[in-house]
Amino acid sequence: MQRSSLAILDDQSFSTFHWRTVFTTGMGVLADGYDLSSIGIVLPTVLASFGLTKIDSLESGLLAGSALVGAALGALIFGFLGQRGRKTFYGLDVALMAIAAVAQAFAPNLAWLIAIRFILGIGVGADYVLSPTIMAEHANRRDRGRALGVGFCLTWWLGAALAGLLALVLHALGVAPDMVWRIVLSAGALPALSVLWLRRRMPETARYLARVAGDQDAAETVIRGITGTGHAAPEADRREVMAVLRRHAGQIFAAALLWFIFDIVIYSTVLFGPSLIAHGLGLSPTMFSLLMTFAFIMPAVLIGAFALLDRFGRKAVQIGGYAGAALLLVIFALIHKDIGQNPVLGLVVYGLFNVMIMGPSMVSGAAMLGVELSPTRIRTMAQSFTVVGGRLGASLSAFVFPPVFAKLGEVAAIGVLAGLSVLGAILTYALIPETAGRSLEDLNDEAEALAPAAAQ
Repeated sequence: MQRSSLAILDDQSFSTFHWRTVFTTGMGVLADGYDLSSIGIVLPTVLASFGLTKIDSLESGLLAGSALVGAALGALIFGFLGQRGRKTFYGLDVALMAIAAVAQAFAPNLAWLIAIRFILGIGVGADYVLSPTIMAEHANRRDRGRALGVGFCLTWWLGAALAGLLALVLHALGVAPDMVWRIVLSAGALPALSVLWLRRRMPETARYLARVAGDQDAAETVIRGITGTGHAAPEADRREVMAVLRRHAGQIFAAALLWFIFDIVIYSTVLFGPSLIAHGLGLSPTMFSLLMTFAFIMPAVLIGAFALLDRFGRKAVQIGGYAGAALLLVIFALIHKDIGQNPVLGLVVYGLFNVMIMGPSMVSGAAMLGVELSPTRIRTMAQSFTVVGGRLGASLSAFVFPPVFAKLGEVAAIGVLAGLSVLGAILTYALIPETAGRSLEDLNDEAEALAPAAAQ
C-alpha cells in the first residue's frame, strides 16, 4: 500500500518552514500572553485613574475578566469560521488585537476600557483557535509537541514577562501613572502587528485543503513546497459535521475539561503566591512575577518542550506535572505561616510549584489536546470548545474564587487547588490517549478514509 501525501508530510524533518511557522504563530500567542497579563500588572493604577480604590470591586472584576469572556466568544465565532479556511481568517485575529490594544490608550472612562478589552478578547480567542490548529496541521508528527510547546507556552509567558518589564521601566523613568497603564496596555499591539504580514503569506494547510475544502491540486502544491516531492492528495472528508462531532465528543469534552481544571489552578495561584512571599522578600508583585518567570517557568518550558513532550508523551508530562504541583501546594500550605520568617523557603517551594505546573501548561494550557484529538473535518470547531473550557476556568478564578478564598482561608483554598491538581492527573490518565509521535489521522481514525496516493 502506498503512502498518502499526509504521511509524507508527517515524516518530514523539522525544517526552516516549521521554524517560520512556530515564529509566525508564536508571536500571536506572545501578544495573547501580553494582553491577558498586562491588565493585572496595571489594574490598581487603572482603577485609581478613574477614581476607584477597591481592588475587589465589581468594576475591578469586570475589567480583569472582560477579555476572558471575549475570548470565549471569539473562540466560538472563529471556530466555526475556521471551517471555511484556516488562512482565510488568519491575520484578522492579530489585526483585531492590535486595533483594540491601541484603543485602550484612548479609553475616556472605565466602561469604555471594559468594552475595548472585551473586543480585544475576541481576537485572543480567535488566535487560540487558529494558531494551534495551523501549527499542528503543518507540523511533523515527531516534533509536533515541541512546536506547540514552544509556540503556545513559552511565547505566552514571554509576553507576560515583557508586560512586566515595560511597566518597571516606565515607573523607573518617572512616567505619570495615568500614562503608564495606557502605554503598557497599548504596547500589546506591537507583537500582534509584527506578524500580520507573515500570517497573510502563510500557506493554507494541506490537511484543510484536501480533507475539508476538497482542493486536492492546491493541497499537493502546499505539500510539494514543504517536502520538495509530489504525491496525490487524499480525498475530501464528506462526513456530516454533526456525525463527526458526536463520534469524537468524548475526547473533545475531555480536552475542554482538562483545560478548565488547569486554568482554575494556574489563575488562582496568583491570588496567594506573590502576596504571601513577595512582601517578605521586599519585592513588588511585578518583580516577584518576573523572578518566577525567568528563574523557574521559562527553564521548565524549555526543558519540557525540547526533552519531554515528544520523548515521554503528553500523558506522562501532564500527570507528573499535576501530581508534583499537588504535592508542592500541600507543602506550601503547611509552611505558609512561617513564610514571613523564611520567605526564601516560600520562594523555592512556590518556584518549584511553577516548574511542575508547566507540565499541564504545555499540554492542556498550550491548546495541544483540542487540535490533536479532533479530526481535520471539525478541528477548529472542536478547538473552540476546548478554548471555552479554559476561559470558563479562568473566569471562575477571576470572578468566583477571590470571595471563596476569603471565606475559606488560604490553607483551605490551597487544599482545594491541590485536590483539583490530583483530579487533573486522574482525568488525564483516564480520559485521553497518548498523542505523541502519532499522526493526526491515526489519532482520529482518519487513516482508513484516506485515499491511497501514488507518487507522481
